[in-house]
Amino acid sequence: MQLKWVEDFIALARERSFTRAAESRHVTHPAFGRRIRALEAWAGTALVERGGAEGEPAPGADGSARGAAGGPVRLTAAGTAFLATAEQLARELAQSQDELRAIAGRQARSVTLATGRTLARTVLADALPRMRATLRTAELHVVTNGLAQTVAMLERGEADLWLGYHHAALEVRLDGRAYAHATLASDRLVPVSRANAQGAPQHALSPTGPAVPYLAYADTLALGRLVEDLLARHPLAPRLRRIIECDSADAQYEYVHRGLGVAWLPWSMVRPDCQSGRLAPAGDRRLELRFDVRLVRPKRRLTEAAEAVWQALSRS
Repeated sequence: MQLKWVEDFIALARERSFTRAAESRHVTHPAFGRRIRALEAWAGTALVERGGAEGEPAPGADGSARGAAGGPVRLTAAGTAFLATAEQLARELAQSQDELRAIAGRQARSVTLATGRTLARTVLADALPRMRATLRTAELHVVTNGLAQTVAMLERGEADLWLGYHHAALEVRLDGRAYAHATLASDRLVPVSRANAQGAPQHALSPTGPAVPYLAYADTLALGRLVEDLLARHPLAPRLRRIIECDSADAQYEYVHRGLGVAWLPWSMVRPDCQSGRLAPAGDRRLELRFDVRLVRPKRRLTEAAEAVWQALSRS
């Protein structure tokens, strides 16, 4: 059974004339008659009463209508019952087609960017207001996860772009022949503590003094790997007492504000707090670690929307 047969039948029921229905469907009269008969063959019963039906008297050998016109076309009882089904089917298929086209339209303008939760809150959040014009035509889906998971999304084609940390201590193995990058920002990890009334850190780092409560990152986080690499290689590493491990920089930020200990946090995240005196650096510059933030894309041509987002972000 073909959809055009159903649409032909609905037209015939509306026009009550083979001639007018064929014209409305933009097919020849004989072809229209053959299609109605094909629908009846599929149904296994007559759907139209042909005794003197206007426009289709007795059929010829080829199935086409010949002879003089009679009265208006009438539907059989089966035809009347099938008409309701045919109209519902046509409506549902038209609605489904509209939905599929809408989905296809959204997919064409949808861009997926994979990144970490901290970068989504800092570097990406800073860049987005400057690309409002791009977001009028492109819908950006930001997906946050760990370093390995987001890189894998890019490699599998599940993400158009990847935003991540770049540092020698991080093993991000993307083939330079297949991927290009743009540096969006440079930042640094700074050990911070809640400040006391005098603006000094409540917990100050020292290689010889008492151990300081340390808020550590889970090793699944890129930030955690950076901090552990710094502490492992630093000749004046402070004495630390690990009290909390967490896979969220946002959570560590809150723990620092509550005076629980020292955490290494991105300067882009804590600068306003340090400038206002709510937080204070807990160590000198030698205990800070600099890194870049890179936006990475495949070198192949992306969708028009993804190319627009790449251009907007890489220029921001």
